[in-house]
Amino acid sequence: MTKNYITPRGIEKLKSEYAALLHGERPKVVETVAWAASNGDRSENADYLYGKKRLREIDRRLRWLTQRIEDAEVVDPRSVGDTGRVVFGATVTLSDEDGNEAVYQIVGEDETDIKAGRISWKSPVARALMGKKEGDEALIRKPAGEEAVVIEKIEYK
Repeated sequence: MTKNYITPRGIEKLKSEYAALLHGERPKVVETVAWAASNGDRSENADYLYGKKRLREIDRRLRWLTQRIEDAEVVDPRSVGDTGRVVFGATVTLSDEDGNEAVYQIVGEDETDIKAGRISWKSPVARALMGKKEGDEALIRKPAGEEAVVIEKIEYK
């Protein structure tokens, strides 16, 4: 099993989702199921059947979140220090041969959000960038072919 590297913001997001499910949604669903069960015949009781199904989904998600939180190794990009290299948590500014710029932060799998510029450390783009310095060229393999990019700036924020 590989480590579940995650930023402080990512672990807080997982913990808040866990708390919202455990202390918010789950008690409400349990209450609805208990009320529906008290109405008698459960075989055709939509509130009961849907509630039980939703409870299973919530419990499955809680187990998954528990495992991810327990396996998490929190890495704060600010504590990494200025290594001058692309490492987990770094925010990297890239430019392609047409002069287009893109900014990515390398984060854990659970906090990936391409629209916000957060990519998984396991992604092909991140793997191509890891260990490189400012000014280095990286070759990113994409389904449409390879793309050469230059690392313009590395920040640890």
